[in-house]
Amino acid sequence: MLRRPAWQVLRQFVRHESDTVGSLVLERSMNRVQLLGRVGQDPIMRQVEGKNPVTIFSLATNEMWRTGESEVTQGGDISQKTTWHRISVFRPGLRDVTYQYVKKGARLYVEGKIDYGEYTDKNNVRRQATTIIADNVIFLSDGGMKEKV
Repeated sequence: MLRRPAWQVLRQFVRHESDTVGSLVLERSMNRVQLLGRVGQDPIMRQVEGKNPVTIFSLATNEMWRTGESEVTQGGDISQKTTWHRISVFRPGLRDVTYQYVKKGARLYVEGKIDYGEYTDKNNVRRQATTIIADNVIFLSDGGMKEKV
């Protein structure tokens, strides 16, 4: 197996200033998101007329850090920030499985890409929305809230 030098590999991702402006330069880019968190609501399925259905749910991720004294010692307070992500699943098989089996409180790993869009709400105000378009969903638990018998 032949290995290419690192500069050749990196050249695929970076355009140099010395490249001529007149020539077409195709450069690669990346839009990947990996999230590990808990589902905030049971999924809903929506279908806009003339478009494919989509499964939508929210996913919470937490960031924790120690404040105050040194992070190495046990002193100080622990702070936490929760970020909510809107997840949309368009792929037909994954969309249906996600809609059927994902439940509030379930722990999931989601891979996908980030998408920024605009919409007009019911008050005719333009709003911006950030969505994660899921390519892969891995179930890490069967759900956070089990019914008590």
